[in-house]
Amino acid sequence: MKRYRIANKFRFTVFVTVCLLVCVFMLGSMMGFFNAEASAPEEYISYQVQTGDTLWNIARKYGPADQDVRLTISNICRINNVTASTLQAGQTIQVPVN
Repeated sequence: MKRYRIANKFRFTVFVTVCLLVCVFMLGSMMGFFNAEASAPEEYISYQVQTGDTLWNIARKYGPADQDVRLTISNICRINNVTASTLQAGQTIQVPVN
C-alpha cells in the first residue's frame, strides 16, 4: 500500500476548503436555496384617490395590517412615483396589500 505525504499543509488546507465551499454552493443551488422565487410576490389593489384623502389614511386603511404605516406610505410613493404634494383627487394608485 502506497503512503501519501502532505508536502505543504497550507496549500492542502486551502484546497480542501475550496472543495468544501464548491460542494456547499452546488448542493444549495440544486436544492433551491438561492432562488428568488422563495419570496412572496407583492399584491396590489387599485385605488382611486378621493377628495380629502391623504397617503396616511390610504396606507392605514388598505395597507398591510402587520406593517408600519410609514413603510407602506414609502412603498406607495415609490410604486406610483408620487409624493404627498403631488397626490390628486381622481388619480388611480396601486396600494400594496401584503
